[in-house]
Amino acid sequence: MLKEFKEFALKGNVIDLAIGVIVGGAFGKIVDAMVGDLIMPLVSMLIGHLDFSNYFIPLAHVPEQVPPTLDALKKAGIPVFAYGSFITVAVNFLILAFVIFLMVKQINRLKRSETSEPVAAEVATPEDILLLREIRDQLKR
Repeated sequence: MLKEFKEFALKGNVIDLAIGVIVGGAFGKIVDAMVGDLIMPLVSMLIGHLDFSNYFIPLAHVPEQVPPTLDALKKAGIPVFAYGSFITVAVNFLILAFVIFLMVKQINRLKRSETSEPVAAEVATPEDILLLREIRDQLKR
């Protein structure tokens, strides 16, 4: 059983998948930072100084001593419908999907340029085929 596990774990696909997951996690953190620190502030500025992360609807009565912020409500154990967080994650996903699309598009373009090498000249017809054609043509007469 240990031998089978070793064969499975050392297959190229499993190692490639592990590398992809690790790189994907790191890339996700980069995209989160880009969205949270660069893009969302610009979107908020253009729309009117909005902070999507604080958009929520409390789903229970909020005591007066609890400040009406998402963090304070969560710490107080009050259920909230935090749709602003969803908007942030959705924008994050769209940006990530667009970046991956651009990467795949570039990779496909590079693959096409590699395969678009000039095609070799047409291969000459073998002599036996030429003789068979000649015999066919004479039999037709």
